[in-house]
Amino acid sequence: MPRIAQTDEEIENCFEVISQLRPHLKAAEFLSLVRQMESEGYRIAYIEQDGMVVAVAGYRISTNFHLGKNLYVNDLVTSSSVRSMGYGKELINWLRDEAKSAGCRFLDLDSGTQRDRAHKFYFRLGFTITGFHFSEGLSDF
Repeated sequence: MPRIAQTDEEIENCFEVISQLRPHLKAAEFLSLVRQMESEGYRIAYIEQDGMVVAVAGYRISTNFHLGKNLYVNDLVTSSSVRSMGYGKELINWLRDEAKSAGCRFLDLDSGTQRDRAHKFYFRLGFTITGFHFSEGLSDF
C-alpha cells in the first residue's frame, strides 16, 4: 500500500529509486529540493517491500483552465530491480483514488517521447494521448 513520504528519512529513502528516472538529481540536495517543492503542493507517494523503497510517485493537485482540478504526476518510477511486478499499477490506482477523493476531474502526466515501455504501460491502464508538451530550455542545470 502506498504511503506519503513525510519525514526526512522517508523522503531520503525515495532518492535511490527516483534518481533512476531523474539521474541529474544529487542526493545531498534532494531533501531540500523536495521540501521546497512541497511548499508548491508536491507530494511523494512510495511503496516499500521488505524495508526498501521499490516505487515512487511525485505528484501535485492543482487547478487550471484546461483541466479544472487535476492530479498531475510529475514523477513515476519503479526500481529497475522489480519492474513489471505490479508496483507501478498499484501507484497509479492509488493516485486515481487520491484524485477522486480530492474532487479532481483528471489524472494527468507527461512521458518522454523515448519511453516506449512506459507508454505501453500507460495505454494498458487506460490513459490516452491528449496533446503535445513543448519545452524551451532557458538555462543549464
